Formats: sequence, C-alpha cells, structure tokens
Amino acid sequence: MNQCHFSANNIKHIDYKDTEAFKKFLNPHARIMARKKTGVCAKHQRMLALAVKRARFMGFLPYVAR
Repeated sequence: MNQCHFSANNIKHIDYKDTEAFKKFLNPHARIMARKKTGVCAKHQRMLALAVKRARFMGFLPYVAR
C-alpha cells in the first residue's frame, strides 16, 4: 500500500499560502481529488481540504478552472 505523501515527507502542517505544494492533489478543473487517487491518509486529506478551501477564499486558488 502507498504511504501518505505528507507522512512520508514528515510534513506536519499544510500551509494554505503554499499553493504549489498541493497543486498535485487538484485535478485540471481545480477540484480536490479523492483519497483513493492521491493515496493521502484521512487526517492529511482533511488538512489538505481545509488548506485548499482557505486558499480559494483568500484568492490564491480559483474555485473553478476551465
């Protein structure tokens, strides 16, 4: 089984300002990809979702990309 990207790299906090770090967990339409696709554990998936939502609210990421 794949190990979580954040656990493997010992990342404790996912910063919403660092959009390049979590760009690979978004699909081309800027939606958050599922855990099954990315291989992220449940704890880090929740942190990732929160960081993406904060980044969208602050204007660092688009809500929808075409």
